Amino acid sequence: MTDATMPVPSHAPTVEELNSYRGALPERMGIEVLEAVPERVRARMPVEGNTQPYGILHGGASVVLAETVGSIGSALHAGPLGKISVGLDINATHHRAARSGWVTATAVPVTLGGTVTCYDVTLTDDEGRRTCTARITCLLRDLPPGA
Repeated sequence: MTDATMPVPSHAPTVEELNSYRGALPERMGIEVLEAVPERVRARMPVEGNTQPYGILHGGASVVLAETVGSIGSALHAGPLGKISVGLDINATHHRAARSGWVTATAVPVTLGGTVTCYDVTLTDDEGRRTCTARITCLLRDLPPGA
C-alpha cells in the first residue's frame, strides 16, 4: 500500500509501517527508513538510479531524502498533538559529490513546537563524509474532519 495516504495511526508507527507507507516518490528513489522517533530520524537512499547526467547524485534527490526524514520526524511529533505536518520551507547546501553506494540522512530537531517544527538534516556517503546539509521547517495543522 505504498501509493496510499498514510493513515493517522493510534500509536507511534514502526519503521516497517513507515516504509510500507513511504509514498510513491520515496519508494521510486529507493529510500529506506532506518530509525524514526521525533528526536532523530535516519534513512538511506542508493546513489544508483538517482544521478544526474555527470554520474553523480542529483542534488534534487538529496533534497527529497532530506525532506523525507524531516517530514517523518515532524509527523511523529505532530501525531500525539492531534495534528498533521505539512512542509513549509526547505533549503540545502551540497558539499561534495556521491558517485556510488548509499547516502544516509539524519534529521535532528532544532525546535519541536505546537505550530512549527524545524529539523537540521545531514547527509553522508558510505565513508561518513558530509555530502549535503539541509534544514526543513514544517507547519503543524489540526487534523482535518474525518481523519
